[in-house]
Amino acid sequence: MSAAKIKVLCVDDSALIRELLTEIINRQPDMEVVAVAPNPLVARDLIKQHNPDVLTLDVEMPRMDGLDFLERLMRLRPMPVLMVSSLTQAGSEITLRALELGALDFVAKPQMGIRHSMMEYGAEIAEKLRAAARSRPRQALRDGKAPRPAALKAPLVSSEKLLIIGASTGGTEAIRQVLEPLPANAPAILIAQHMPGGFTRSFAERLDRLCRIRVKEAEDGERILPGHAYIAPGDAHLQLARSGANYVARLDSGPPVNRHRPSVDVLFRSAAQQAGRNAIGALLTGMGKDGAQGLLEMRQAGAVTLAQDEASCVVFGMPREAIAIGGASEVVGLDEMAPRLMALVAASGRAQRV
Repeated sequence: MSAAKIKVLCVDDSALIRELLTEIINRQPDMEVVAVAPNPLVARDLIKQHNPDVLTLDVEMPRMDGLDFLERLMRLRPMPVLMVSSLTQAGSEITLRALELGALDFVAKPQMGIRHSMMEYGAEIAEKLRAAARSRPRQALRDGKAPRPAALKAPLVSSEKLLIIGASTGGTEAIRQVLEPLPANAPAILIAQHMPGGFTRSFAERLDRLCRIRVKEAEDGERILPGHAYIAPGDAHLQLARSGANYVARLDSGPPVNRHRPSVDVLFRSAAQQAGRNAIGALLTGMGKDGAQGLLEMRQAGAVTLAQDEASCVVFGMPREAIAIGGASEVVGLDEMAPRLMALVAASGRAQRV
């Protein structure tokens, strides 16, 4: 007996997007569109009627605030939601807010050549829907905002340690949970999060408002400083490099690695080569295997390496791969990730650059 198909409900005010998503999804052997809705008001009844496994949702709809609908949905009937977002500044900010409210992931809606572009990304859309169907939906916080966590104790000894973090699906909120409690004098942090160009700047700005450390989009050639987190820009690989006695960020537009640019493996590999045991790696929630091999290389170079545990992952893909090949020296729940990172920094004392 064949497995039941993944049931998808598409909510979008654009008839063309509804048509294209239906075409893409119904081409897949393991999923089907059970209904489409032009706005959240119609969607509300269709959810009760069809009990879908996954919802695709355009938050920028004129008739009803998609964010308001998402917040209520996550509070009353949490389910996996894949956002369909426009590649605009406003679109990126709304999308990040939606991820904060509990949406699982998003696909970027092209601004030109919509039919051709959407069909080109059909395989990625289908892969994200499969991951969504297997994921653990997160219930929204009552007011949509988390209280600011108390600051972790700053390391007693200044350190040359570097924290290197990679994530994909579910990663925007996981990264927030790791960075928010860090003290202002935490070690420098480099981050690769799978995200298209145009979204990473908004992501960095949002984190910068929430955190005690300074969070910014990485720039090519800039010096890596303590108390700062550097996020790989969408559509560029971020690497750790040396310039004399200093660490610097290097960006390049080389081909995608593991189908991603930025790639976590590229960042981790550079940390293994340039920082060795002075780096601490952390691989967070995400689908696929990007970062697993790089985390292993960091561990082989002497770094302590952490993988997020299955129970706290939205999608236990990348960490699972890293654990399977021996890349993780420790497996840690998301709530314990920031305290564990700071404990490792404190225990290391003043590390000498290799």
